[in-house]
Amino acid sequence: MDNFKLDKPTPYYLQFYSQLKKMIFNGTFKPGERLNETQLAKDFGVSRSPIREAMRLLEKDGLLTADDRNGFVIYSLSVKDVEEIYKIRMSLESLAVELVIDEAADSELQLIEKQLQDTEEAINTGVKEAEIIALNETFHHLLVDFSHNSHLAKLLEHVNVLIHFCRVLNFKGDNRAAVILNEHRKVFEEMKKGNKTKAVQYMTDHLQHDLEHLKGVLKEKEADR
Repeated sequence: MDNFKLDKPTPYYLQFYSQLKKMIFNGTFKPGERLNETQLAKDFGVSRSPIREAMRLLEKDGLLTADDRNGFVIYSLSVKDVEEIYKIRMSLESLAVELVIDEAADSELQLIEKQLQDTEEAINTGVKEAEIIALNETFHHLLVDFSHNSHLAKLLEHVNVLIHFCRVLNFKGDNRAAVILNEHRKVFEEMKKGNKTKAVQYMTDHLQHDLEHLKGVLKEKEADR
C-alpha cells in the first residue's frame, strides 16, 4: 500500500475500488480472506465511507461476498463457478467469432493480427505475466468489439471481472502463454478465411482447454489446503 497515491479529481471510492480489485487479482488478498473495513480505512488513511462504497462495488462485481457479520470476504472461485462462467463464454464468444467474420472490416482484422504479433513479441522478450494476461484479454475484447453487436458486449460485461479472475488463475503452469497464443492464432486464421465452422470450433476448443486447465489449478489449490 506504500506506493498507492490518491488522485484528487477521481472520487475516492472509485480509486479504492480499483486498488482493492488490483490487490485481489495480484494475490495480496487471498480467496476466503475477510476484509476489515476499519483496518483498510486506517491503512489508507481515510474514513470508512469510501472504503465501504468501494467494497459494495466489488460485491456487485462478484469479487466480494457478504458474510454473517456484516462484513465481506474475498470470493473463492469454485469448479462449479468456472464451469458456469465458461458455458457463458463458449456461447457468446463463439457468436462473436461468427459476427466478426460477417461484420469486421479488413482494417479491424489487421488490428487483431497486430495484437497477436504484439503478444508473441511480449512473450519472446519476457515481459511481466500481468502484461501478457492483458494482451490475451485484448484479443477476446477485440473480437467482441468487432462483432459490432452492442448487446453481446453488454452481456459479457456482466461477467468480465470474473472472467479476468479466471484468466489470472489460468496462467498458472508451464508454457501457458505460448499455448494460449497458439490457440488464438488458430481461431484467427480461420476467421481470415471466412470459415465459420472451423473458427467457432477452434474457439470452443480453446475455451474448453482453458476450462480444464483452470479446473486442475483449482483442484490443486484445494488439495494444498
